[in-house]
Amino acid sequence: MPHIANIPTSRLFPRIALASALALGALLAVPAAANASTIYPPSGSCTTTPATAQAGGTIAFECAAETFSPDEEITITVTGENGAAARIGMVRFAITTASSTVSSAADGSLAAVDISLPSNATGTYNIAAVSSTSAGGTAAVTITGADGLPATGLDQGQTIGLWIGGGALLLAGAALAVVAAVRRSRDTR
Repeated sequence: MPHIANIPTSRLFPRIALASALALGALLAVPAAANASTIYPPSGSCTTTPATAQAGGTIAFECAAETFSPDEEITITVTGENGAAARIGMVRFAITTASSTVSSAADGSLAAVDISLPSNATGTYNIAAVSSTSAGGTAAVTITGADGLPATGLDQGQTIGLWIGGGALLLAGAALAVVAAVRRSRDTR
């Protein structure tokens, strides 16, 4: 290994600058990592009660202690088919995803918040709670019919457009086939 006295000055300064920059970066990175304040709660920290509900029903959404920092603002959003019609607490929203802001308790939990589902709810609704210092938590509720089975698929009113569109495409394809056949017969004469 060459002795420092044998290295030309023009090559020595960039090496010292690089070593100093790496040392300074290491010194600054350690406290930054230690001060990271985002809370990552365990999976399943938020729940809906009940986990299945009927259209127009009300569910309770809550999160366990230490899911959030104490006394901080939490944004709750409801996403699903016609999610804009969901009511969080007593407020109804006219946007595609309903959301509301509440505060966490002193232990970082979120007390039960009533969410009224739309009267025409179908499928699954995802409910998320997040804050500025926490990744928060999510839970879902599945909408069931009067018989207790999940409400899925399309009803007759939703499928009529598919039938009309499919029929129009079939007629257009048949018309193109006739035009092609007439052109071929003209070309062979």
